[in-house]
This record gives sequence, C-alpha cells and structure tokens, in this order.
Amino acid sequence: MGLGPTKRIGEWLGTAERATGFARLDAEAFPAFEPGWVWLTGAGPGAPGLMSLMCYHALQTCDVVVYDALVNPDILRWVKVGAELEYAGKRGGKPSPTQKDITHRLIDLARAGKRVLRLKGGDPFMFGRGGEECQHLALAGIPFRIVPGITSGIGGLAYAGVPATHRDTNHSVIFLTGHDATGNMPASVNWAAVAKASPVIVMYMALKHLGEIAAALMAGGRDGGDCVAIVSNASMPHQQTAETTLAEAGAFVASADPPTPAIVVVGGAADWRSLLDWYKGAIRDNPIG
Repeated sequence: MGLGPTKRIGEWLGTAERATGFARLDAEAFPAFEPGWVWLTGAGPGAPGLMSLMCYHALQTCDVVVYDALVNPDILRWVKVGAELEYAGKRGGKPSPTQKDITHRLIDLARAGKRVLRLKGGDPFMFGRGGEECQHLALAGIPFRIVPGITSGIGGLAYAGVPATHRDTNHSVIFLTGHDATGNMPASVNWAAVAKASPVIVMYMALKHLGEIAAALMAGGRDGGDCVAIVSNASMPHQQTAETTLAEAGAFVASADPPTPAIVVVGGAADWRSLLDWYKGAIRDNPIG
C-alpha cells in the first residue's frame, strides 16, 4: 500500500522552472540583501552541503564576509567574486579578536553601506553569540536578518549515527555549553538538576572541562556507567568518534586528547551509534557532505 497518490510536475511550469539542477533557483524570489544590512547566518556543522539556500544566497550577494574559525573554508569559495573576506575567529589560547571588536566592526561596515554577511559555524543562536551581536546591532540602529543553520548538536550527531531524540530512548534532551565567558566550567548551571532532568545531555565546547562536568553530574546522581560519545570535526571527511563512560570521561580525554571542535553526548542516544553509523567508507570521499 502506497503512502498517497503520485504527483508529477506538470506542463504548467515556466521556462525557469523547467531548468534542471540548481539553475531552477535562479528565478526564485530570494529576499534582497540591502546595503547597510547585516545578515547573521549559520553555515552548519562543517560539510558545505549542509548550509541552507539562504546562506548560499547571502554568499552570492554580500559585499563582505566576517567569518568565524568554525566555518569550513570550502564554503567561502562560493562567495561572490569581489567580496571581501574578514577572519574573526576566536580559538582558546590563541590571539583572537574580542567580541567587542567584532561587534564594532559589523556596525562600522554596515554604516559604510556594505552588505555584511556575519558567517558562523552551526547556528548563530546556539552558543554562537548571535544574540549578543544582534543586541548591539539593534541598539546601534543597524537592520539585520537571522539565517538559522544546522547546529552540530543535532546535525553533527546525526553524522555520527546518534539521534538526539529517539522514542525508545529519550523524550527530552538538554543542550548546554562546557564553558562560560571566562573559559571556566559554567558556575551558573545547576549540575545536580541537569544530572536528573533528561536522559540525554548534549554538550558544546566541553572537552576542556569534561572531567569536572562528569564529576558534577555523578555527584548529582548520574550513573557513571552512562555512555559518552565524543564527535570531533562532525560532518567532515576527517570526522572522528570516540566512546567512553561518564566515570572514565575525564581520564579518557586526558589520555586520548580528542580533536576539537567536538560535540559530546551523554546518555542512551549514544547507544544507537553502532547500529546507525552510516558516515563511513567511500561516503566520506565526497567533501560536500
């Protein structure tokens, strides 16, 4: 029994709509990227093929791209010819522009009449400081648009065969960051409450403090035998996934030194990985994803 009637594209299509491949998008009414605007745009977890059509449109129409360290450089080859590229990446322990510097630069470029594409890895509003940047743009009277992206805590895990939710495992999931603005383990998180609040916990930027976080979760009643999966360079051909337990997580990170960027998932969702591990072998040869 089928799922429903089969429909075919009819003869009513216009010339542009009869085109094949990405040429069919040329006639679409994408929103205008006006001078003096800033578009805060998510580029996805890494693989170029996972960015949105709106992100591609922004790359093709912007005057300047202010991009982060987690943006795959292969995505930048799709920028409009003649557009400027400005690196604004922040990586721990390395000389980096401050958030204040970046925000002021966005405002200055917009006031100069540029179409400013603020390109971030993942999603701008998922631990990407996009909210802070929009706040300052709004206060400065700079018009902006948000273009969401696939966040690594969902899309990156999918490339590792880990469903963020599964009806047989969890009906809730917690997303949290492993460090605060000072670079320390977030003191404002109620770790005892988090330990019991959801069967699955997904953590961004948590490797540095994973031992401390694991100890706090176990002190809050979390089982030390819970599976922990660490997905490094998610959705990229050089993606790596390692598994340990909550009790052994700190020692594992200290000895194995998993690559960053990495996403960490705690709980039963990681148990599906061995069955659902699809991103392997020749599939990884395609750099688009």
